[in-house]
Amino acid sequence: MIEHVWRRTAAARRVDAVLVATDDERVAATVDGFGGVAVMTSADHLTGTDRLAEVASELTADLIVNVQGDEPLIAPQAIDAAVGVLVDHPEESMATLRRRIDDVSDLQDPSVVKLVVDHRGYALYFSRASIPFVRPGLDAPTAWRHMGLYVYRREFLRTIAALPPTPLELAEGLEQLRVLEHGFHIATVETTVDTIGVDTPEDLERVRRLVEAGARP
Repeated sequence: MIEHVWRRTAAARRVDAVLVATDDERVAATVDGFGGVAVMTSADHLTGTDRLAEVASELTADLIVNVQGDEPLIAPQAIDAAVGVLVDHPEESMATLRRRIDDVSDLQDPSVVKLVVDHRGYALYFSRASIPFVRPGLDAPTAWRHMGLYVYRREFLRTIAALPPTPLELAEGLEQLRVLEHGFHIATVETTVDTIGVDTPEDLERVRRLVEAGARP
């Protein structure tokens, strides 16, 4: 699975280098085996953001992209869209992706992270619960799912990682809430590209079927 993620990320036009951050020697060996570059990190990190910040401290790149290792179908064009937010808007420090929810069952699935945004596209909140609540008789606003990809300015990433975990972050198990709880913005961009995060054995089987059927970036 990690090789699929690596190859799709490497295919993004706005990505100059791909590193796999891990604390597991087996993952590092697998990455070395297919010609990738693995960076060993501390095993004490609570979140991927914290792990990424350790690696970023040794880099000079202005922008750091976090593609999670459980996204084997991530599309290169989706990565480019998120990077483009920070390239085109120097005032932004962090960006991520959102996609319209078409399957209403996703609203009740805690493995599908939902978000609400303001009129400028900034994230207001992320949740595993169905948000927003819609009162009877009113039209429902667009429902969004979060796609777990982040782009940070390097110094902002290090700032966030140095902050303590927050109550909502711990309650929801969503590290991006640390950013919002500390008063920072997260810019979001809509994408129509879909992906499947592998959170359950059922997700893994779906991905295997798609790969066997010839799913491509």
